[in-house]
Formats: sequence, structure tokens, C-alpha cells
Amino acid sequence: MKNNLNLQSIADEIKLAQDECKQLSLITERYKSFDNADAYAVAEMVHQMRLKEGMVPIGRKIGFTNPKMWSIYGVCEPIWGYIYDTTVIKLTEPSAVRCRIGHFAEPKIEPEVVVHFGSAPSVDANTVEVLASIDWVAHGIEIVQSHFPGWKFKAADTIADWGLHATLIVGKPMYVEQLGKNVLNDLENFTVMLSCDGTMLEQGKGANALGSPIKAVGHLITVLAHQPDATPLQPGELVTTGTLTVALPIHPGQTWRTSLNGIELSDISISFEE
Repeated sequence: MKNNLNLQSIADEIKLAQDECKQLSLITERYKSFDNADAYAVAEMVHQMRLKEGMVPIGRKIGFTNPKMWSIYGVCEPIWGYIYDTTVIKLTEPSAVRCRIGHFAEPKIEPEVVVHFGSAPSVDANTVEVLASIDWVAHGIEIVQSHFPGWKFKAADTIADWGLHATLIVGKPMYVEQLGKNVLNDLENFTVMLSCDGTMLEQGKGANALGSPIKAVGHLITVLAHQPDATPLQPGELVTTGTLTVALPIHPGQTWRTSLNGIELSDISISFEE
């Protein structure tokens, strides 16, 4: 226990905030020595408590892959966290869904690319090899939340808090071979428009996720390899690769839509309820 940090106590506090939609003062302000390594240790403690409750991990989320977000939120590198069977919604046609957000803290919307692993990627895999281990790709929308008021935090606070994950909506899967021979290029260069109630608010592109969603996955593979307590990516896991636009606040009664161009992935429409 470093500098008298009680990591289990912090984990208990984080879990309670998640369960009861409460907000917290910054961990990094209360404990000046609290760093990313401590935060991942806390996240693992929360994860183990979730497993005991019966939640099943089905993949990972990568956060802060869009460098445009770094200056806004005061971070300087991507982070990761688990996603679970209870936090993922898989859509069927049509790609429209209603989503309750009243139990989330200051929720925001992030359009992303989701990949599914058919085989485990090697630690030193290049982008072509990472793609070869992926069997399907989908457009997804992650709803993120902050248990720290005003979305003011440091990276370590967010790592401890589930990577800010609230829920992930996964659109229609497309097998990699269905996306054509230029899939790596298309994943880098496709564009997405994000609109609310018919007004276009943001535009992004695949390259906003650390150069491309596949490069973002490669970064995650490297990070996991350097964390002794982290499990490497396994066959059957989903990875959502980070927002392609700036995250925007959402409210009940709104309908948000995405429109993708340059890749054969389905658009998504979400109506938010309390």
C-alpha cells in the first residue's frame, strides 16, 4: 500500500458511486500520489466485485483515443476498461434504439468503431495482423458518464471509474471480408456526422482514433502487455476503439443520429429517455 493509500476503500467508493449515480470529489486531489498504476489496481478491484455479482466481461473500451479530447479533459494518453454483458446493447435491423439515461451521471455520446476478435492477436502484431485477428466490425455508440462533477478530472480518476463507461450500443456487424479490399484505408478515412434532433453538431473520421481504429487496438494490445495483472485480448472479445468526435452531452427527449460515409457500416439512431 503506497503512501498509506487504501485502494480497496477507493474501489468501494467508486463502485457505490456507480451503483447509486453519485458524484465524487477527485481521487487525485485527495491523494496526491494516486497515479495510473494505482487507478488500474482500483479498476481491477471493482472488476472483481462486478464478477462476484454475476456480471460477465465481454470486451474492453478504449478511452481518449481522440487527441482533440486531451486538452479538453486534461489527459495525455488513452486509457482502457472492461465492458460487460449488462452494459452492451447489440442492435438488429433497423439500427434504432431507445436508451434510458436517468441513472447515468452527466452522460455524453461518442460515435465509435467496434471490432470483434475471432482469434487472439499477438503482442507484436502490426495493423495487418491485428485486422487478420478480427472477424467483424460494427459502428457503435458509447454513452460515457462522469462521477466527477463537471467532467473535471485527471486520467487516473477516469481509469478507476470504469474508463467513464456507461453503456455501449453496437450496430449491425459486418464481416471484414464484406468491407472490401481497402478496409484498412476505409477505416482510417471514413467520416461520421453526429446530429441531434435533426441538427448536425459534429463531424469526425476514423483517423481521429489514434490514426485509425485498428491502430487504437494495436495500442491497447501493447498497453495490456505491459500491465502484469491485465488479461490479453481473447477470441470472442469486443473492443470499442474510442470516440471519433468530441463527446457531447445528452438529455432525455433528444434523438441523436449518426451518418457514416466511406465505409459499409450502418448508421444508428438513438432516442434518449429518463
